[in-house]
Amino acid sequence: MWRSRTRPQGFPRVPRVSSSANLDTNRNAAPDRDPGGPPPASVPSSRRPLGVATELLGTRRAERADRGGPKIDVSVVIPLYNEVQNVRSLHSALSHALRAVGRSYELLLVDDGSTDGTRQVLRDLAAADPHLRVILFRRNCGQTPAMAAGFDHARGGIVVTMDGDLQNDPADIPRVVAELERGYDIVCGWRRHRKDAFATRLLPSMLANLLIRWTTGVPIHDTGCSLKAYRAWVVRSLTLYSDMHRFIAALGAGLGARVSEIAVRHHPRRYGRSKYGLGRIFRVVLDLVVIKMLIQFAAHPIRWFGILAVPLFVAFLLLLAMGFVKPVEGGITFESDYDIVLMSGAAVAAVFAFNVFLLGFLAELQLKASRFFRRRTSVAATEAAQ
Repeated sequence: MWRSRTRPQGFPRVPRVSSSANLDTNRNAAPDRDPGGPPPASVPSSRRPLGVATELLGTRRAERADRGGPKIDVSVVIPLYNEVQNVRSLHSALSHALRAVGRSYELLLVDDGSTDGTRQVLRDLAAADPHLRVILFRRNCGQTPAMAAGFDHARGGIVVTMDGDLQNDPADIPRVVAELERGYDIVCGWRRHRKDAFATRLLPSMLANLLIRWTTGVPIHDTGCSLKAYRAWVVRSLTLYSDMHRFIAALGAGLGARVSEIAVRHHPRRYGRSKYGLGRIFRVVLDLVVIKMLIQFAAHPIRWFGILAVPLFVAFLLLLAMGFVKPVEGGITFESDYDIVLMSGAAVAAVFAFNVFLLGFLAELQLKASRFFRRRTSVAATEAAQ
């Protein structure tokens, strides 16, 4: 399995934790720092806004395995936010399910700035389980940054993601891994029988999935299901930001990844409350516009902006014609005294069309100068072939 950490340049990506942060676990440690180990490694200021992860627990054990121990086959990345009542049961269920896989594994639990005691429970679990690695954020940053941090530190050739609220069933992990081994690069879970409220969760999700399938062309029934399995090269080739963890499958398909889908179990939430609401719909729609551009126009952005400029250019021609040409009985006539309102509208449309096209031209120049697309496709092709 290809293991290079080379990443393509391009769009700004989510800040990640420093991979050199080597800390021991300590049951009596303070919430933000382990006094029994060395201080957290510094992160360059350009990559360290508020919210960057401050600790990576379990790293020293992991480093010893990297230097001479067994290689990791499966990495499980799970973001957590205020799940203190679920985390112990989650860890137990994950350990049982992954032992059944019969391969080497690691658990990467990313605490996204929890304030309910989840952090201390994770410290205790990391001190007792050599398979567990914990990443702690200073504050709540969102699910995408948490997943991205987990992807940065995942060492397995297969990366599995799921939610930490136990609505996804860890017992389904062997099934998605087995499906991936059939020759796919991405396997998505499908919560065919969801245990959520219809008006606030099911109906918006159904409409969003229809829109996403139509926009991206990727035939996935349940984009919002976090239980997915990826080849490591897929998550290492992507630049994640905003709330784009929902669209990893669509982005991966744009790189040529082979996508499959299987039905998985879904349970009602037992503890805590959902972190999702109707407010995410607007963000999903905006991100979907960006995804559409990335999938179809990343290589030539001028085409995208050119398509957007066409209606403005047509409006300019129509307004210009209406300002000079007047219909008369039996034909048309050209007026020397043009309509100032129509001509002003034509001038505005022309300026807008020119600026939209110019944005595409500048994006094309920037893309070629940074060599983003060429490096991205070469990395994806190299990793997929090996």
